[in-house]
Amino acid sequence: MEWVRRGMAVAGGSIARFLYPPVCAGCSAAVERVDAVCARCWRELRFIERPFCEVLGTPFRFDLGRGFLSAEAIAEPPPFARLRAAVQYGDLASRLVSSLKYHDRTDLVPLLANWMERAGGDLFPDVDMVVPVPLHRLRLLRRRFNQSAELGRRIAARRALPFRPDCLERRRPTAAQVGLGAAERRGNLKGAFHVPDRRRRTLAGQRVLLVDDVFTTGATAEAATAALLRGGARRVEVLVFARVAETLA
Repeated sequence: MEWVRRGMAVAGGSIARFLYPPVCAGCSAAVERVDAVCARCWRELRFIERPFCEVLGTPFRFDLGRGFLSAEAIAEPPPFARLRAAVQYGDLASRLVSSLKYHDRTDLVPLLANWMERAGGDLFPDVDMVVPVPLHRLRLLRRRFNQSAELGRRIAARRALPFRPDCLERRRPTAAQVGLGAAERRGNLKGAFHVPDRRRRTLAGQRVLLVDDVFTTGATAEAATAALLRGGARRVEVLVFARVAETLA
């Protein structure tokens, strides 16, 4: 009977591909398989590769040596240990994030999460659990899902890490960050995150991988990291799909 089930599965997959042929996640052009982008969109993506700042993940134009830090990381060290991002934030990255975030394109999660997993390869040996940046419950009701949680869930499953979205909460609604400067973003997020008392024992002494979709000024990652550290985490690493960053000299 096993060969019958396998035959039915293959036939079902063939019918699905006929009825819903795979298309590019970026522009909807025809592609050979699902979870892929076409050649044109692939060229538009700016993947972040070494050399980059070992703390902030900001790409360097020239190789200054392993372990080299950017001036920003030296002048204002972030509360998290390291940040890694899959791509630089641009038109296509923005469309992918917006499609996932606002248009219920959860089918993009495997593609984005796989790129993130590749970018965060050096972080995984140093983390014990995955925690996504949370949405406030009112915003979660409107959106119906948290894009950061879906990305984090996928990454945790692939890396066989505990997924603990309950270890961090957003206890008050915040205004949209779009259009705000760095200082305004930090003020907007002041006191927004906290670790529930019932989860402090779970978090105590743990090395956390904090997952989000986009890193802009760092206000969200810093506020969430500070809350996790106050709640008992030993160390926080940050992994995002895209980050706003100009290549440094």
